[in-house]
Amino acid sequence: MSTVTSPVSTSDIRPRVTQSLRAIQTLSDALDRMHSGMKGDMDMNASDLATLRMLTIREHRGQMVSPHDVATHLRISTASTTKLIDRLVASGHLERRPHPSDGRARVVVLTDKSRREFFQHFGVHLGAMREIADRFDDTQLATVTRFMDELTEAITTDD
Repeated sequence: MSTVTSPVSTSDIRPRVTQSLRAIQTLSDALDRMHSGMKGDMDMNASDLATLRMLTIREHRGQMVSPHDVATHLRISTASTTKLIDRLVASGHLERRPHPSDGRARVVVLTDKSRREFFQHFGVHLGAMREIADRFDDTQLATVTRFMDELTEAITTDD
C-alpha cells in the first residue's frame, strides 16, 4: 500500500506561504462557482465560457486567436473545436474572420453581443473586485500582481 506524500514537508513551509496558497485555492473555488453561475445564465457549457474568457483576455492583450489556439487552450480536438466555434457563431457570440496578414487562415473574434452579455454577467463581480482593489495602495497592488503573474507562469504549460 503506497502513501502519497507532499513534495515539500509542511514543516518546511512558512505559515504565510501556506495561508497564501490556501487563499488562492479559496479564490479559485469562488471563481469556479462564479463561472458556473455564468454558464447557466448564459446557457453555455464550460468549454463555451472558457473560450469567451480566453478571447476576452487575448483581446485585451491585442492578440488574435485562431481556431487552433482555441483547441490548444482547451486541449480538445480540432473537430470538437469546430463544433464549439460553430455553436458560438450560431448563437451570435463569435465571428470567423480572415486573418489580416494570412489570407488562408481564419481568426475568431468576440461579437458586441458577446462582450455585452459577458460584462452583464461579470460586471457586478468586477465592480466588487475593484472595490476590494481600491483598498490597497499601488505598491501593495504591484506586489499582489507580481505574485499572481508569477503563479500563473509557474502553472502554465505550453503544449
